[in-house]
Amino acid sequence: MSITFKDRVAIVTGAGAGLGRSHALALAKRGVKVVVNDLGGTVTGEGGSPGPAEQVAQEIRDGGGEAIANGASVTDPAGVATMVGEAIDAFGHVDILVNNAGVLRDKSFSKMSLDDFRFVLDVHLMGSVTCTKAVWDHMREREYGRIMMTSSSSGLYGNFGQSNYGAAKMGLVGLMNVLHIEGIQKGIHVNTLAPTAATRMTEGLIPEEMLKLMTPESVTAGALYLCADEAPARLILAAGAGGYAATRITETDGISLVPEEQTPEAILAQMETILNREGEQMLEEGSGQTMKFLQKAMARG
Repeated sequence: MSITFKDRVAIVTGAGAGLGRSHALALAKRGVKVVVNDLGGTVTGEGGSPGPAEQVAQEIRDGGGEAIANGASVTDPAGVATMVGEAIDAFGHVDILVNNAGVLRDKSFSKMSLDDFRFVLDVHLMGSVTCTKAVWDHMREREYGRIMMTSSSSGLYGNFGQSNYGAAKMGLVGLMNVLHIEGIQKGIHVNTLAPTAATRMTEGLIPEEMLKLMTPESVTAGALYLCADEAPARLILAAGAGGYAATRITETDGISLVPEEQTPEAILAQMETILNREGEQMLEEGSGQTMKFLQKAMARG
C-alpha cells in the first residue's frame, strides 16, 4: 500500500533544523506544498533569524517542490495568524499541521527558575495550541485536517532535569485527547509523535556510535504516517532508530468500596487488586471513568 499526499499543504513548525527540517523535506518529496516555519533561534530559545527557514524552503524549491519560509514565533498569535494567511494565499488551503517547534532549558527542579519553566511550556504547549487554534476552524470548514503534536518520552515517562519539558510534552497528550473528541466528526485526525533522534537537542547526551542509528529520517517515517490520509486518530506513536511502538494510557478495572470502607487503610489493603491489569481498558473520554465507578457503586447494591 502506497501513502500519497495529493494536493496537500502542510505547515511544519521548527522546520529550520533537526526533525522539523526532516519532516518538511520528506513531505515535499511526496508532493506536499510546505510552509517552513522557524524562528531561527538557539536551542534554548534566544535570538532569531530568517535564515534557517529560508534555507530549508530553498532546498525544497531546488528539488522541484513548492515551499515558502516563515519566521514567526509559535508563541505569537498575530504572527501565527499571518503565517496561516500566507499559506492560504500561496497554496489555497492548509491540510496538515506539524507542531514540532521546541526549546530546552534543562535544570533540576530545585535549580530551575519559574521563568524557564514557563518559557518551555509557552513554546511547546501554548505554541502548539496557538498554531492549532489558527488552523482549526479552517480545517473544520473543509472537513479535513491532520494535526500532529510532538511529545517525548520525557513527558510520558520522565527524565531528570526536564520537569518543564516533561510537563509540556505530557500536556500535549491531553490536548490531543480533547481535540480528537472535538475534531473527529469534522474529519480532523489529531495524533502525537514521541520521537527520539540525533538532533542538536541530543548533542552530548548519547554516545556517538548510538547517535548514528538515531536518524531524523527514521522518526520522520512515523510523522508522515500520522499526517497521511490514512492516518489513525488519537495515537501516540513512539519512533526512533528504526523502532516504532504505540504508547497507550490504560486504566485498571480497580475496586469499589462501600461508604464505611472508603478509607486510606482499605485502599492500602487492596492495592494488589487495584494494580491488577486483568480487565484494564483504554477509556474513550473522561466520562468513561466516572461511568465505570458509578456502575460499580450501583452494582454493590
